[in-house]
Amino acid sequence: MSTTITAQPGTPFIEVTREFAAPPAAVFRAHREPDLVKQWLGPADLEMEIFEYDVRSGGSYRYAHRAERGEFFFRGVFHSVENDTRIVQTFEFEGLPGEVSLDTTTFTGLGDGRTRMQTRSVFPSVEARDTALANNMSRGITESYERLDTLLEKES
Repeated sequence: MSTTITAQPGTPFIEVTREFAAPPAAVFRAHREPDLVKQWLGPADLEMEIFEYDVRSGGSYRYAHRAERGEFFFRGVFHSVENDTRIVQTFEFEGLPGEVSLDTTTFTGLGDGRTRMQTRSVFPSVEARDTALANNMSRGITESYERLDTLLEKES
């Protein structure tokens, strides 16, 4: 399945849509449980270490991706978590402090055990959004969702 990433020129938004051959509860669980998140989040050539991952309204997270070229740390807060349907969180790459996006991810059942997952990210400026895209964000999203597909197949 393909991942659609939309970034309209002149706006601080990125919208990502992907369908998965798994029910919303399974896709949501893969976002909630650290042991599962570690198996799919980020490009395939990076190792992931999770320091904190508390998926609940008011919870927070921090993790690192590591490769030969260096370490990349990320953090944020889960503002609203509605089981199997929606997660609202902040996202910050610690290498660009203060450039925090607000991400809303929804999990919609399509029938036949399928889910449409949509994420809308709002960046503090068009420049911040463009910087994220220039730093291989699209590659990270696409590879992550390919890995998530594989994980969901194994978990079913």
